[in-house]
Amino acid sequence: MTGPASGPRPIAGAAAKPAQTAERAKMQTVAKQFEAVFARQMIGSMRQADLAEGVFDSSATGQFRDMADSRTADSMADAGGLGIAQMLMRQYDAGHAAQAKIAPPAKAVTGPAVDSSE
Repeated sequence: MTGPASGPRPIAGAAAKPAQTAERAKMQTVAKQFEAVFARQMIGSMRQADLAEGVFDSSATGQFRDMADSRTADSMADAGGLGIAQMLMRQYDAGHAAQAKIAPPAKAVTGPAVDSSE
């Protein structure tokens, strides 16, 4: 039997789930990017604490080192090395859970203005 009644039934509120999932995926991406920026800044600060100049230091070496540091920071963020993205996502999820418990405000009825002074 292959009628419409035998197929899967939509779940109430299922239309909102893809939008929430897409929003959560965007937030996950932004959280990882934030963690990468933070790691880049941290690595850059560690590099500034250079105790002595190297024999092969040059502007090209410094530029290459900056690119390598940037890639290292991106890899750390993708792997969740610092845990900042995970912490941001927990906070995001908690905020959405609390927001879901709050009932939406009642919609105001709009219509023609009534003059009560008559």
